[in-house]
Amino acid sequence: MLAHFVRLPLYFLIALLCVLGSPVLAKVPGAINPPSQLPINNVISPTVVADPASLLEQGKVLYNSGNFAKAVEVLQQAVRAYKHTSLRDAARTPLISEQQGESLTLAATLSNLSLAYQQLGAWSQAQQAITESLNLLQSPDKNQNRQIFAQTLDIQGRLQLSMGQSEAALATWRQTEKIYRQVDNKSGVVRSLINQAQAWRSQGFYPRAVKTLDQVSQTLKSQPDSREKTVSLRSLGDALLVLGNLPKSRQVLEESLTIAQNLQSSPDIGASLFSLGNNARKQLEKSQAIAYYQQAVAASPSPLIKVQAQLNHLGLLIEDQQWAKVQTILPLIESQLDQLPLSRSSIYAQVNFSQSLTKVKSGVLQASSQNSFSPLPTPHSPLPTQHSALLFAKAIEQSRSLGDKRTEAYALKSLGGLYEESKQWSEAQDLTRQGLALAQSSNAPEITYTLEWQLGRLLWAQKDLNGAIAAYDAAVETLQSLRRDLVVNKDVLNQDVQFNFRDSVEPVYRQSVELLLKSQEGKPDQKILEKVRQRIEALQLAELDDFFREACLQGNRVALDQVVDRDNPTAAILYPIILQNELQVIVKIPKQPLQNYTTQISHTEVEKLLVELRKNLVNPTATKAVQTQAHQVYNWLLKPIESQLQKSGVNTLVFVLDGPLRNLPMAALYDGKQYLVEKYAIALSVGLQLLDPKPLVQQQLKALTAGLTQPPLKFSKFAPLLAIKSEFDGITKAGVSTTSLLDSDFKKKNLESEIGAASFNIVHLATHGQFSSRLEDTFILDFDGQINVKDFDTLFRSQGKTIVELLVLSACQTATGDSRAALGLAGAAVRSGARSTIASLWQIDDKSTAMFVSVFYKELKSGKISKAEAVHRAQLHLLKHPNYQAPSFWSAYVLIGNWL
Repeated sequence: MLAHFVRLPLYFLIALLCVLGSPVLAKVPGAINPPSQLPINNVISPTVVADPASLLEQGKVLYNSGNFAKAVEVLQQAVRAYKHTSLRDAARTPLISEQQGESLTLAATLSNLSLAYQQLGAWSQAQQAITESLNLLQSPDKNQNRQIFAQTLDIQGRLQLSMGQSEAALATWRQTEKIYRQVDNKSGVVRSLINQAQAWRSQGFYPRAVKTLDQVSQTLKSQPDSREKTVSLRSLGDALLVLGNLPKSRQVLEESLTIAQNLQSSPDIGASLFSLGNNARKQLEKSQAIAYYQQAVAASPSPLIKVQAQLNHLGLLIEDQQWAKVQTILPLIESQLDQLPLSRSSIYAQVNFSQSLTKVKSGVLQASSQNSFSPLPTPHSPLPTQHSALLFAKAIEQSRSLGDKRTEAYALKSLGGLYEESKQWSEAQDLTRQGLALAQSSNAPEITYTLEWQLGRLLWAQKDLNGAIAAYDAAVETLQSLRRDLVVNKDVLNQDVQFNFRDSVEPVYRQSVELLLKSQEGKPDQKILEKVRQRIEALQLAELDDFFREACLQGNRVALDQVVDRDNPTAAILYPIILQNELQVIVKIPKQPLQNYTTQISHTEVEKLLVELRKNLVNPTATKAVQTQAHQVYNWLLKPIESQLQKSGVNTLVFVLDGPLRNLPMAALYDGKQYLVEKYAIALSVGLQLLDPKPLVQQQLKALTAGLTQPPLKFSKFAPLLAIKSEFDGITKAGVSTTSLLDSDFKKKNLESEIGAASFNIVHLATHGQFSSRLEDTFILDFDGQINVKDFDTLFRSQGKTIVELLVLSACQTATGDSRAALGLAGAAVRSGARSTIASLWQIDDKSTAMFVSVFYKELKSGKISKAEAVHRAQLHLLKHPNYQAPSFWSAYVLIGNWL
């Protein structure tokens, strides 16, 4: 199993804990342990032996060395031997508790055979083996038999989760927990609970996963120090890392390390240091991560852990372009790679090292051209592409010798990619198709989609647009099926593959959209434009999945087109799409077909202007610069459709924004004479659909208001909000029924209690908050500290079936210097489950905020108008005020979701 952060997966592969490869999750006492759990021994070639116990031992060695195909062969022989002999006394097996008895040992062998099949992606064979094993254990009477039964069920649960059957896996692991409690097996209970947490998370039940892991934590506290405890704590720390609780993860991992050090267990010291390095890297503490990785290399006796830590270290050096240090570490890694026993993990390490070499070559060439820096490659670690190609070819041959189709598919993809870079299309295409066939036959979707994507690029380069579109469609469909069937349960997928969302998922969607638009042949095609919209929405949902590390936006939803055509024919929808060398806009005007227009401009130019405009918008004295830059953006997005909007009677514009456009308030766009807010009410939508859209009932407005005038001491960087009482008075004076929690009363538990006790259709929070592209940095403040956006679902949905109609976050801001910070705002809107969310993109004078809030609620309560129009009127009120005319005061407020 390759280093977790070197191969950080996408929205469904972010997790750093692998049910099929985690030190605890994959460990069944006495069963075949994963390579990360035991030292890697030299592979023992199977021989024809009559003794089934010897076959079983060989199967164990082969499995632990990563030779899964040969392990299957030997375990099959052992099954046949057990079925035809009655060697009770000889059938002593360390694989599932040393037990005698033909049925028990046969059941144990079948279970481990299932485990080996699972590593090969052979689901049907794995299912057949585990079913046969369970049939032999249907009447577990004695204590020992029940333990074996539980261990076998554990393996079945892993298979079920691998196949996307998370509910069945949860039921299975609940059964194992019950059995382990009956036989007083505490480590078994811990393992079952951690597995259950993974099953809960795969179904999108994050709070249940957290609660289950809390049980694990409490259970471990009562146990004496032991090697099992340090392994269990390490697994718990990795699980918490997956769920985004980084501080708690670090605390638990440090406990694991302390126990390992007290026990003087070098393997566990190295493994815990490695996990702590992963935690530090996730928290962007690069120097600390490198220190942990270096300590792991020094402490661990495992050659594989050493290589994994060095590869992660290398990845950090490449990220920071520290080429001199890169040159130092390259030969060290390569020399250790040559010493690793042949296994799946060693082959993945070799492939990923080769990929890093390619990145180093590219980075060094770029640095050389910019800074005249030209370090010479070392004799043992040359940089030329030929060297990488040789390593990839070696990996292919080694995979074939192991009979490992998944690993071979990954190596073929990598070698094909190298040929793609050198524009050797025919060779690249041949290798890619070979890899694709192997990945599809091995149930490896995380590799399959990358090969489909690579094939699409190759066909596009050769002008085969239809073939390229088909390949891209297949790649997107594979990604969608992974989200749909496995949610974000990347734990059951292959973590030896290098992934990150920005490089490995987002480009698939964007390139696909660009290809589709090019295929229109100069005239709008309704089917293609609709497909483009759907694909961009899929990308945005994937971004949110990646942000939360679980699937979002579930529930009954209504298409935006249906809303504007049927319910709100005065609203138009605009979909700007930022592509590599152009800015596309798709427009939906009520009762009219889709249309689109294009501006030829590179994405870097677009992003540069948007960043500059965003900086100027927060400065009240930069109005002229804002108007100049906002005029340019207006010309891109609205100028071509301006006259049609006026003729159609549209008064509301709904934007489904893309990329860095989400950091900008569309209200501030400028046509040369007027701001957009002076002509239209404006709303944003996270996707192409709304959650059960309907307007508020004005006479029944009931709000829960909560505010914090002084931030907690450790958040002193946030200024006091002294006008909150005035803000709340404005809500009450508007005729809205309110219940308030102020300062010391504003705590998460009180907020949750109030929402659960009454049916509020509005929740108004006047407190500092921050939106970021990082989940752990997206929060609001309460009296006790911060409430992370991850907790919004339990916080705002605790009143059962009653949905919060409107969530107002009146004093929030996007993180400084984070070009994707608005992703956190979208996440807050989605996570809360509110039909509509109003929030500020930056910190505003709290007196102007109180004025905006007062006018907004007055308009919402008194007139039969939409929420978008109420926001519109409140913004115009500020714009006309002599003290608040600058866009920095009135444009920061955005309405997300249902604008009706």
